[in-house]
Amino acid sequence: MLARFQSLFDSPIFVVFGQIYHVLSATAFLWGPALLVWLAAKLWLEYVQMSYRVKNFEFIMLEIKLPRIIEKTPVAMELVLLSLYHPKTGNWWDRWWDGYVKAWFSLEIVSIEGAVKFFIRAPKKYKNIIESHIYAQYPDIEVHEVEDYISLAPFIHEKNEWSLWGCTFSLTKPDPYPIKTYVDYGLDSSMTKEENKSDPITSVIEFLGSIGRGQQIWMQILVQSTNRRFNTPGKFLGKHDWKDEGKALIKSIQSKYGGEFGIFKATKREGEIVNAIERSLGKPAFDCGIRTLYIAKKENYDSGNIAGLVSSFSQYSSQDLNGFKPSTLGFDYPWEDWNDHRLNKQKRKFYDAFVRRSYFYPPYKMKPFVLNTEELATIFHFPGGVAETPTFSRIESRKGEPPANLPI
Repeated sequence: MLARFQSLFDSPIFVVFGQIYHVLSATAFLWGPALLVWLAAKLWLEYVQMSYRVKNFEFIMLEIKLPRIIEKTPVAMELVLLSLYHPKTGNWWDRWWDGYVKAWFSLEIVSIEGAVKFFIRAPKKYKNIIESHIYAQYPDIEVHEVEDYISLAPFIHEKNEWSLWGCTFSLTKPDPYPIKTYVDYGLDSSMTKEENKSDPITSVIEFLGSIGRGQQIWMQILVQSTNRRFNTPGKFLGKHDWKDEGKALIKSIQSKYGGEFGIFKATKREGEIVNAIERSLGKPAFDCGIRTLYIAKKENYDSGNIAGLVSSFSQYSSQDLNGFKPSTLGFDYPWEDWNDHRLNKQKRKFYDAFVRRSYFYPPYKMKPFVLNTEELATIFHFPGGVAETPTFSRIESRKGEPPANLPI
């Protein structure tokens, strides 16, 4: 028996591990302090950022009530989104001592038993500027501060009453490739008659309005002005942004043909891709995260709604450009999760992250992707009269003008 154990310890794998251990032990005086400094800096940054968020961000929920007739194109929503664009990052003292973080917002489309509503969740100090931009572009719209709808489905605190399914979306290609936008759908022209419009958000609202009693669907688009967060190869602590990525991508495509005016002619489609990327780079952009959640009373839960929820974002995809791909809760094989223990834990965390709108910072920090204002206005804008879903409530009367107490 002892000989067997001795032969085991003399095996090549144990010899290799032993050598690694001796190297690490001998050099601990070098990497040990560096590791401790890195860990201390990470914990300190998380602490000061959490303190800053608690002190400076009191969030409110704004419900947007729409009139029966909206004649504006999604271009108007692009201008509204600029009220959420705050690119200031602060200097090193602001970030490392005060814990300064940029404001983030949540654009939400929700269906409560088929009643479709639009919300914007924002820090309270931005309420006036958001309302001003909305009323400037949509004078007939009403904006009201309301309670968070989350309380209507207390998944975590009510056992065995609710069933939940959720998913997050990411891009299929690098950030500079644009998704299919309202310009591609011909919605950038106000001359198009309402009955001739093909607005992708209409089918989303139709689907949301089709769910029944005891069911809810929540869509959450979290946004924060984009940052220089990409590591630059060959530069110590060097960072660059998505526009630098896009310029490098264009250069890479053009280099296949000997440069912009090379001897080999690019195909028409490749020229269109370059033009689409260049147009995308010309607009302000946001770091984004998208979550969708379907929650229902157990007796009303309909798994068929899952396919409809996932496909709601497929209409923004383009084979040659970009699109959205879902990442759902759950596991592929039964032996990965005995008795659904890990799945139930996933669901509780997903729901908690949704309630907190946590994405860019702990406790549920995730990797964002970039969408510019045109792309965001495509997936979140106020539909015209073509959306005739019976449960999509609209304001009957037209307003004369926005409230007089808004700042100028």
